Amino acid sequence: MIQLIPVSAKNKEEILKLSLLPSQTHFIESVEDCLKEADALPLWKPVGIYDDETLIGFAMYGLWKTEGDHGRVWLDRFLIDQSQQKKGYGKKALITLIQHIFNHYDDEEVYLSLYEDNTVALHLYKKLGFLFNGEKDIHNEQIMVLKKTAFQSCL
Repeated sequence: MIQLIPVSAKNKEEILKLSLLPSQTHFIESVEDCLKEADALPLWKPVGIYDDETLIGFAMYGLWKTEGDHGRVWLDRFLIDQSQQKKGYGKKALITLIQHIFNHYDDEEVYLSLYEDNTVALHLYKKLGFLFNGEKDIHNEQIMVLKKTAFQSCL
């Protein structure tokens, strides 16, 4: 059973050991950098992704607000440890994470950004209903949005 457990003193060291394949490291910040960002900006919610008791990945999400708007809910980071890849965890973990995000925030959309050459992630996101919205983030990554109704129809 996939579960999301907030990063705490109890699991932080284990989560910091998560790693990606060398060919994937340029697509996402290190877990250490993500946790530093979450410490600096409490809007981010970092979680370990577990299959029962086994740590398989990491994610970070949050509600990013700018002055004068209600904000956007972002799936900011998502990774499966290199030792756990190719075991079918990506889709299961992402579904659990998105369901959690929709339950946690009273919003109808979830945003993320990625480099288009991250073809494995792009395929997975599209499979669950994410679509490009024509915007780019400050790092020139393409922004994708998932509408709650589209996600529910993909399940």
